[in-house]
Amino acid sequence: MPELTCPVCGGALHREERSLRCGAGHCYDIARQGYVNLLRTNRSKDKRHGDDKRMVAARTAFLDAGYYAPLRDAIAAAVLDQVTASSPVLLDSGCGEGYYTAHVLHTLQAQGASPSVCGVDISRDALICAHRRAPELTLAVASIAHLPVADASCDLVLNVFAPHDAAEFARVLCPQGVLLRVIPLERHLWGLKRAVYDRPYENTVPDPALPGFALAEQRTLRGTITLRTNADIEALFCMTPYYYKSGARDQAKLHALDTLTTET
Repeated sequence: MPELTCPVCGGALHREERSLRCGAGHCYDIARQGYVNLLRTNRSKDKRHGDDKRMVAARTAFLDAGYYAPLRDAIAAAVLDQVTASSPVLLDSGCGEGYYTAHVLHTLQAQGASPSVCGVDISRDALICAHRRAPELTLAVASIAHLPVADASCDLVLNVFAPHDAAEFARVLCPQGVLLRVIPLERHLWGLKRAVYDRPYENTVPDPALPGFALAEQRTLRGTITLRTNADIEALFCMTPYYYKSGARDQAKLHALDTLTTET
């Protein structure tokens, strides 16, 4: 598996039955749901972080319906173009419930590679779902700003619709490593926003090149999808930040819709 590090002292973690332990004696149990909690925080252990169960369930239902399969396949194709090692080490930073992570893993395996793939996310609920998709994934609850991964240990870092930290990505990538980012374009989910908001606005598209990185290639994927059930429409809305930022009046606008066409 990718070389994980202790969030307290930074030492390498080694597997001991159902735990990970560093040389200084810090120990982290591997949950029966397949993840290890390496979140560096002083906040209450009982507090939930990241996406909650409802958002994870909505995203799982929507993605499993196949609406984002073209993006999933494009990501896997881009990884294949960049990864040449027979046993590559990949990190998905902000992996969520593992839809893209698992597909990348399985695509590499189908090509005869023996990849080690680690998914990091701040939501343990999301990682529980990721483990169900691919039990062979290494999964850690952690912040993107403090990745529990050794310096220069990754051949590729994947960052899909997630927050980024250029310094951390540069730290964990090997000298010839590749960062693969997926960012939303200006009209991402425009049809959904038009259905919900009286005055929707286009997204500001961020610069795909991060400080310290050279932009080697840029690919644009545009398309539209038509959702044909209210359940799928509600799932799409609930899996986005828009749901939690919208009032009851705006949320109610989707309840009566049975079909919705939107850009992706």
